Amino acid sequence: MRAVGLLRYGGPEVLRVVDLPTPHAGPGEVRIRVRAAAVNPADTLIRAGMTPVRLRGGDPLLPGQDIAGTIDEVGSGTSGALAPGDPVMAMINPTRAAGGGYAEWVVLPETWVAPAPAGVSPAEAATLPLNGLTALHALDQLRLPPGSTLAVTGAAGAVGGYAVQLAKAAGHRVLADAAPDDIELVNALGADVTVTRGPDVADRFREHAPDGVDAAVDAALLGGALLPAVRAGGAVALLRGGPDPVLRAQADQRRIDMVSAYVHEYDGRRDKLDLLRRLAEEGALTLRVAGRFPPEEAARAHQLLEAGGVRGRLVIEF
Repeated sequence: MRAVGLLRYGGPEVLRVVDLPTPHAGPGEVRIRVRAAAVNPADTLIRAGMTPVRLRGGDPLLPGQDIAGTIDEVGSGTSGALAPGDPVMAMINPTRAAGGGYAEWVVLPETWVAPAPAGVSPAEAATLPLNGLTALHALDQLRLPPGSTLAVTGAAGAVGGYAVQLAKAAGHRVLADAAPDDIELVNALGADVTVTRGPDVADRFREHAPDGVDAAVDAALLGGALLPAVRAGGAVALLRGGPDPVLRAQADQRRIDMVSAYVHEYDGRRDKLDLLRRLAEEGALTLRVAGRFPPEEAARAHQLLEAGGVRGRLVIEF
């Protein structure tokens, strides 16, 4: 089968189309004929050797953490919930022995795979698992009662956009930030108020929440610059690891709780993927494809993502 992998760490140029044995579903597993694999910032970090996902000997390392396609093989001992021909989506943990999802076929435990939203293309479905589950885990960690006021930074991006829409679906008031050219987009995603991003964004949030927001999802990784927007006793969800000592001290001084959204805590959580599917089918989540690339142009997709300004997800189609 064709796959996209790397034999050494480096820039986008290290990505190559490689030929690997086609895997088969074992007990409790299903095989997906992958039609689309989304390209995420985490994939670029894997490629650059900046994550715990490591090269193993002379075998290609495959990036890719979310895929969509169809079931084409079912192993023994499965529940029967998924059958050949079913359109599906899945999130992959690339630390597994087989690596990530940049491949024509992927085998996963049945519980890691969920039906794709009805009526969408594989490319659209592939944009949902990793980023949707990241935003959902952040909100689940915050445990906000309906009617809370939430700030979302980086709201025009994939994770930030899903955070806005998931928060609205949960009944919250959402304040978001965006570049001037993205304000219309973020408003269309459902933000109640969209302010201009920048160093003083906390002040702009405070104009619309004078007592401070109840919580924030920091998809733009603003860190300490965001804390003045949050009321004492509020919370901030971080998307890349826990707070460093300086940020922790700043948060403690303001009596703000810091929670970490680690998406792979939702590995194998079909119930969470099914929730995202239902919300997408209801129109509460917008699946945004920013561009489509054949495997031979995977390096180009990585280049575009690292250049910044991508709205939605770039997708490799097999």
